[in-house]
Amino acid sequence: MTNEIRVPVNSDTDIVEARRLGRMLASKLGFSSSDLAMIATAISELARNIVVYARGGEIILKLVEDQSRRGIVVIAADRGPGIVDVARALQVGYSTSGSLGLGLPGTRRLMDEFEIASVVGKGTTVTVKKWVA
Repeated sequence: MTNEIRVPVNSDTDIVEARRLGRMLASKLGFSSSDLAMIATAISELARNIVVYARGGEIILKLVEDQSRRGIVVIAADRGPGIVDVARALQVGYSTSGSLGLGLPGTRRLMDEFEIASVVGKGTTVTVKKWVA
């Protein structure tokens, strides 16, 4: 198995596949079962945002090493409408789709590192990392 997997995301079926592959890749590093569940949940949230808001994009999964640490990077990229107010989108309860507004804030809490870049009219890229404890 490669250390990088790209999963096109256009439907609910793709969300399930991205989650499965991310969990499988992370398990190669020896993450605990609770960490595997957090990683899978983060992937689901990010992939669902792609389907709901951008109508398509990609999840990129990578194994990484940083000095003595090993971990997984999840990149969710789309060419959707972008996020007008990123700070507001990161607040618990804020949603433009009528959801509970837990996706991005929840993902930020589940993972060790979180970055978001969004340009209105061009798309959004969210990069998260989880390190093996």
